[in-house]
Amino acid sequence: MLSLRLTRGARPSVLLRRSLVTVAAAGASFLLLSALGFASGHPADSQGAVGRLLWCLVPLAATVHLAVAVGRADPSTGPGPGFAAAGLGPARAALLAAVSMAAACALGGVLALLVFLSLRGDLGSWLDWAGSGAVGRQLGSGRPLPLAGTVTLLAVVPVLVGAACAAGLWPRQPRAGHQPPPRQPRGARRPVVPAPSTVVTGPIAPWPHRATSGLPWGIALTAAGLALQAYASGDAPPHPDALLAVPGRLGGNPPGVVGGWALAALGLVLAGPGLTHLCGRLLAVGRPGVLRLLAGRMLQQEAGLIGRPVGALCALAAAGYTVLELYGRASGPSGAHAFGLLTGLGAALVTLCAAATTLTAVVEARSARERTTAALLRLGAPARLLRGAAALRATALLALLVPLVWVVAHLTAMPFHR
Repeated sequence: MLSLRLTRGARPSVLLRRSLVTVAAAGASFLLLSALGFASGHPADSQGAVGRLLWCLVPLAATVHLAVAVGRADPSTGPGPGFAAAGLGPARAALLAAVSMAAACALGGVLALLVFLSLRGDLGSWLDWAGSGAVGRQLGSGRPLPLAGTVTLLAVVPVLVGAACAAGLWPRQPRAGHQPPPRQPRGARRPVVPAPSTVVTGPIAPWPHRATSGLPWGIALTAAGLALQAYASGDAPPHPDALLAVPGRLGGNPPGVVGGWALAALGLVLAGPGLTHLCGRLLAVGRPGVLRLLAGRMLQQEAGLIGRPVGALCALAAAGYTVLELYGRASGPSGAHAFGLLTGLGAALVTLCAAATTLTAVVEARSARERTTAALLRLGAPARLLRGAAALRATALLALLVPLVWVVAHLTAMPFHR
């Protein structure tokens, strides 16, 4: 009830972000139900059903990532004097955010079920035309759906989102280096405690000196994924119809190639905070001026907050460039029907989630540095300086990440051009 009251009194921007979570959850639930419908309508094609189910993992992970980012940036579930007075500490606030996101995903699952049943032609005589086409046959029209399987698949997205939000937003214990100083005897001189940093990077964002800890692992995973898919692709390139046969069939797609692509994408996501921090250090190297110093320091401070979404965007851009490069070289009519309806829906859902997660992280970083911005304005810094620093940060990130994405995409597609 409290989450519903907070939703009703939220700002339009917060409602828009929650609506995006609902749409993403509806898309992921629809893909899961499509895999179930295909399995019930084509019991002999177990390989195609498994391929469709595996294809749902990527949109599902993107949906969970978006929900965690939206739950972290939601001001109605953050710590505040009102919540503390009502007995809602940080732990209960995290549970409240998890319940809110799970409710939004449950609403998306209901919408997905209605659309799915409508396309199958199971909602009445006025929608019988929907189950007679090719879409109805792919969704298993005319075959009964198992009730237990339907309920289980509809509960996957809310349960995963709620668990991920609760785990991600749960308050952490202070580390040994950040413990409060011990109590001194009466009359002793109190030690000087350094003031906290002005720029706040969010409740679960890592400290700036720990943002680069994932960079070596990200580089190692990306290199291992590229090597694995190059080794598994063999000497001869696969048939163009088998390059992106999911959802559909897994024959012709070596597991090593798919696993190599997944490892490379995961490596880019893990390397995102480190690359963002490195970009900030390069901006502030040497004897920088005010503009470069401000842009570089802020980029280093916010690397733990915007790094993972930026890494996910890099992985998505590399995958999109690779797919377009491969199918641009495909001959014959195979490239025309390579992207099916469900494949396009999954790709569009992942793109929407990645873009929305990045924008949410940028908005959260902007609200986190409000105190820094206000302090600079009180000191007489012109607004043009702040706009120039923001433009310089975006330009530096593009200058560093665009060549990296181009290299990874070409290395991914290179084994298929032999």
